[in-house]
Amino acid sequence: MDLTNENYFSREANEAYMSVSQFKAFEGCEAAALAEIRGEWVHEETAAILVGSYVDAYFEGSLEQFRADHPEIFLKGGGLKSDYRKAEEIIDRIESDPEFMSMLNGRRQVVETAAIDGVPVKIKIDVLHNDKIVDLKIMRDFQPIWKDGQKMPWWAAWGYDLQGAVYQEIHRLVTGERLPFFLAAATKEAPSDVGGVEIGQTFLDERLAYFRGMLPRYVAIKRGEVEPKRCGHCAFCRATKPFEIKNAADFFEADEMN
Repeated sequence: MDLTNENYFSREANEAYMSVSQFKAFEGCEAAALAEIRGEWVHEETAAILVGSYVDAYFEGSLEQFRADHPEIFLKGGGLKSDYRKAEEIIDRIESDPEFMSMLNGRRQVVETAAIDGVPVKIKIDVLHNDKIVDLKIMRDFQPIWKDGQKMPWWAAWGYDLQGAVYQEIHRLVTGERLPFFLAAATKEAPSDVGGVEIGQTFLDERLAYFRGMLPRYVAIKRGEVEPKRCGHCAFCRATKPFEIKNAADFFEADEMN
């Protein structure tokens, strides 16, 4: 199928293509990711997610449509709820910084597709320049995050190095150009902090190798050839978990394993 900004997030597109967000969903819970692709489960749009989407929509020129699609962001009197007033403060902070705005001054929301190891993959680049790829991020803060037993930079903990690796590779396959990948980020703090990150090629190469290594399993799950694993603790797993009675000793064994 031919992808556009209008059908990029459609169920048909998600079934036909792998994407970074889909890949990361499989990393979190294979069963939930598959159910979402099949339309059997809808991932909740939290206020934290919608604040970032509000800022994204503003800079891509689709804020009016975003507001129309999300009436829940408004108070009964018509004004914006506090979270989204904060989003407008973040927008003002970004627009007050010429260097930040220069990072956003390129082609917006560029859709590209190519095959990695025979698997169709789709990407949607926030800002494409002649000499770099830029992704806009709205974060809680820039503090390191504990993940998998280690303290990681915020961009690594959220998998943005994986995103950069896939975006760079797809763009290279489409155009023949290997462009560096940058994050242009602002925080939800008051006042908002701003900063950029260039994710180096060593990080991108490592994460692309990881993406390629896991891709066959996730594609096999999508095709129904491999049974997906349940993580056991996400919203999908809680909602679909059957009632069962466990032996009291099982709880002590579980604690020892953890």
